Amino acid sequence: MDSQRNILLIALLFVSFLLFQQWNMDSNPQPQSQGVAQQTNISGDVPSHSDEGQTIPDQGSSKHLITITTDVLALTVDTQGGDIVEAKLLAYNNELDSTDPFVLLKNIQNHVYTAQSGLIGANGIDSATTGRAQLHATADSFTLPAGQDELRVPLTYQKDGISYTKTFVLKRGSYAVDVDYTIDNKTDKPATVQMYAELKQNLMDDGGSLTMPTYRGGAYSTDEVNYKKYSFDEMQDKNLSLEIKQHGWAAMMQHYFVSAWIPREQGVSNLYTRTVGDYGYMGVRLPMTTIAAGQTDTIQSTLWVGPKLQKQMEAVAPNLNLTVDYGWLWFIASPLHSLLSFIHGLVGNWGVAIILLTFIVRGAMYPLTKAQYTSMAKMRMLQPKLQAMRERLGDDRQRMSQEMMELYKKEKVNPLGGCLPILLQMPIFIALYWALMESVELRHAPFFGWIHDLSAQDPYYVLPILMGITMFMIQKMSPTTVTDPMQQKIMTFMPVMFTFFFLWFPAGLVLYWLVSNIVTLIQQTLIYRSLEKKGLHTK
Repeated sequence: MDSQRNILLIALLFVSFLLFQQWNMDSNPQPQSQGVAQQTNISGDVPSHSDEGQTIPDQGSSKHLITITTDVLALTVDTQGGDIVEAKLLAYNNELDSTDPFVLLKNIQNHVYTAQSGLIGANGIDSATTGRAQLHATADSFTLPAGQDELRVPLTYQKDGISYTKTFVLKRGSYAVDVDYTIDNKTDKPATVQMYAELKQNLMDDGGSLTMPTYRGGAYSTDEVNYKKYSFDEMQDKNLSLEIKQHGWAAMMQHYFVSAWIPREQGVSNLYTRTVGDYGYMGVRLPMTTIAAGQTDTIQSTLWVGPKLQKQMEAVAPNLNLTVDYGWLWFIASPLHSLLSFIHGLVGNWGVAIILLTFIVRGAMYPLTKAQYTSMAKMRMLQPKLQAMRERLGDDRQRMSQEMMELYKKEKVNPLGGCLPILLQMPIFIALYWALMESVELRHAPFFGWIHDLSAQDPYYVLPILMGITMFMIQKMSPTTVTDPMQQKIMTFMPVMFTFFFLWFPAGLVLYWLVSNIVTLIQQTLIYRSLEKKGLHTK
């Protein structure tokens, strides 16, 4: 039956379509115009306590910057407002073989990406009229001492008989930064304040490429929605305003890295977005807090600023680990990533872990593979009978269809038996693709020899070429019923097309596909030998 090979081709093209569709989803929105700050250092904006979230103009150059350093983070804080204007991730290089750490938050002329927070309300210290409060620090730099697990950095401010202390709390090995406001109301009247915490970034999207799709934009979680992206395009179209009653966060993310504000106060917080000029804002307003006369109260929030480490993020806030976006096949991709991490813990090399994971996955799918090639071999044996049937019945398609079904039933052959296993394998292949694509652990991870970064393309294209050769070998070994010359040319061209396509794939993904092809060749050889012993011809 000629349709046997056609269906297999359609299945392969369908995989490509699904990948391309997912790339388009994750590569949007399209790049927006990039705002250029007028000065190198720009202090944060302040939303009013109205629902509209209006802002004040930027305040210009900062008066004072301080640094806070732990074993994994180096933060720069602007004491005018106490915003984090730079965050260096000390365990991650900016580029392969570079000694410079990766900078997630930054405040430079062509790219502003900062984490802002402040107090608004009747007794707030940040407002649209007076601007940001100039906080006081006891030193210019703070470093987590050896042997100490926690570092607390207080910034203080006095206003109208009320003492305000903004404290940054950092812990060893953690990318979660607690930001607490302690209000000591020494007056004889109640004081009302509201904390806001937001992320500010240029309206931009770095886009990535077809083989390395990336997303730069917003994302959020509420009690009703576990995880949802909210792009800069969407921010420009509509200001978001949602309630957080128990669990939620507002984030901005990019490939491998994410920053997110998590409110810690009881009550209803407001999750919002807004755009001002060429900047997008995404943040939370915590519940209004009233401090009685002569009393002290603390308002708490947490900022995650770091790589997409699933276990750590899950411990910081519910659903924050979902920023490692596996798409609609997350329920398959997540266990695969866990298995990959477990294997890496045993072997210590991510490339070897990918190879072993591929053997495990393909081994688990061996029954499907065997059923696929057995069905294809049986279909090939029926070709002479089918050809004689075509010659006898001519253009009588209805009669042809009836007799074909009778023949399949008599010979106990399922005409779809060769392609159904492929359809069942598709979700696993695609899920594993995204598990590897989203793994920050593979960023700058070496394999062997010339492969120094599994997240980048093979510099000498050795793996893609080997992948193409193995794909061609699989095609030649596979039983086929195709007799049409045009279809034969298309099938012959497929390995060339995929080799070209894979030239720009990250090396880790090509390694998986190459090993998967090698496993397929081994399985084909074993299956065909078994079939030939049973009298089923595979060629």
